[in-house]
Formats: sequence, structure tokens, C-alpha cells
Amino acid sequence: MNSPLIQLLVLAGIAIFLILRLKSVLGTRDGFEKPPLPNPAPTPARRGFEVIEGGPDHDIADHVEKDSDNARALAAMKRIEPEFSVTEFIQGARSAYEMILMGFERGHLDDIKPFLSEDVFQAFVDGVAAREDKGLTVEAEFIGVREVKVQEVTFDKDTNRAEITMRFVAEMTSVVRDKGGDVIEGSPTAIKRQKDSWTFSRVMGSTDPNWLLVATDA
Repeated sequence: MNSPLIQLLVLAGIAIFLILRLKSVLGTRDGFEKPPLPNPAPTPARRGFEVIEGGPDHDIADHVEKDSDNARALAAMKRIEPEFSVTEFIQGARSAYEMILMGFERGHLDDIKPFLSEDVFQAFVDGVAAREDKGLTVEAEFIGVREVKVQEVTFDKDTNRAEITMRFVAEMTSVVRDKGGDVIEGSPTAIKRQKDSWTFSRVMGSTDPNWLLVATDA
């Protein structure tokens, strides 16, 4: 037997020995095997609100105290009108406050009449008429709303009528002038803080989406 053949047989024997040793240590794999998944770490208990069916409504909880009379009234309103949004209502009330307040200050009552109950509109008419009878004029500029929040909510389940009282804190300038144009109250440059509590009302589930101002209490 020549030398090259002997060397080949020796190398083949060594290869077979190594394969058998590796197989005994590593075992066998058929095809692709996914690596084992680590054991999941324990999940800590969740705190606070969870967004689950039947859980807290953040549209309510973000604006009034949880489990309060106000929260229950708002929830009852949403059961009648599920698309009602407290957040959107507050945004609308904020805009309405500026529009109505400035309409009264400037005597432009026709512009705000659709947003007022009959009683409030008549009170505004009387107030503007009293100013005009005295020859007084008002110059007012709205600076902005500094605070707006839900103060009280009531809901009549028999009539579906809802009332929401909002607390507003705004800043504005206001000047009252007499017939001669002299300033008798206020200042054109001094910013004053205006605080009001206004109540808006509407029948939930009705086709009319408008809320009416039904009461004012500074």
C-alpha cells in the first residue's frame, strides 16, 4: 500500500472520530429550530386608570372629580347622547363666553340673541337700555380667558335636560364714558380680572345642538 493511500485512510479515520464526538456532545438538529424564549418577567400591577371597556371615561375624569355628583351627571348625559364630549363642550363654552360678554359690553345683542335664554336676553336688554338712558357708553377689549372649569352639573332624567355651570376667570379692559366722553369708570389701559359663573342648558338627545345661557352669576 503506497504512502498517499495510507495518509488518506488515517485522515478519514480522524474525521469520523471527531464527527462522532461532536454528535455526542451537541446532539442533533432537524431543520430550523427557534431559540428558546426567556421566561417573561412578572408584570407589575398597573396603577391609575386603564383604558378598558367599562373603565373610567377620561373625558369626564379629566374635568371633574371621580365618583362625584358632577361625574355621575355627566355619565348620565353621555348615556343619552354618547357622542357628547365634555372637552369639546368646555372649548365651546370658552368661546361663547368671550362672544357673549363682548356682545353685552358693546351692546350688540342681536349677534348673541340665539345663544341666550329669553330671561337672560331680556336682562341684557334691560342692562343696555339703562346705560343708554344715562348716556353712557362702554369701550371694552377682551384680553383672554385665564381659567375655565366645570363648577356644577345637573341632569334631569325625566326630561333629559342638562345644566352645566362654568366658572370663568378672564382679563379685559373696560371704560365707561359719559355723554361728554369723560371716563367715569375703568381705564383704557388697566387690565381688570373678570370672574363669572354662567349656566348653560340643553336637552340631551335633541336635534338642536346649541346650548343656551340660562343664568349668570358673577
